[in-house]
Amino acid sequence: MQFRYAVTGVAIVLSLAGCQRTSYSGYNSGYSAAPLQAQPVPSVQAGQLPAPGAGGSQFPAAPAAAPNVASMPGADQLGATALDVTKESMVGSWRVSSAGNTCDMFLTLTNLGSGSRGGTRGCVGELTAMGSWEVEGKQVLLKDRSGNPIGRVYKTADSRFDGSTNSGQPISLSR
Repeated sequence: MQFRYAVTGVAIVLSLAGCQRTSYSGYNSGYSAAPLQAQPVPSVQAGQLPAPGAGGSQFPAAPAAAPNVASMPGADQLGATALDVTKESMVGSWRVSSAGNTCDMFLTLTNLGSGSRGGTRGCVGELTAMGSWEVEGKQVLLKDRSGNPIGRVYKTADSRFDGSTNSGQPISLSR
């Protein structure tokens, strides 16, 4: 019977020994981190939420209809002589020239609404809002983050596209 008590006692001592904190490095001994300082929290506003289905939709409004391409400056000439374009041939990085500035445009095949995800870096004007793009016939439609058209380009040569923004600013893409 005493043997059973001895084994139980040893088991308890070994179990408690496993709960001790050990340090494998002399650098951590005696170190304690300073407590974090409290940060200010903005006030919380309370109010009643509208009933489901009341006061509008939870979905954003549909994009506005694309402007008439024929009304854009030079669209007749570009559209008439444009080369065929595929979505796959557009994917990747493009150098953009618009309004005397150059910037970068990146086009992917990742779906975003009715188009594919795209974006710009270092651009000015309307192109700063670009969020997606889409191929429609022989034109490449550039859209903002809400899906509204901001410009369009046509393939005019191998690795070159020309067109304009909605405001009539000429735009060229090249690799």
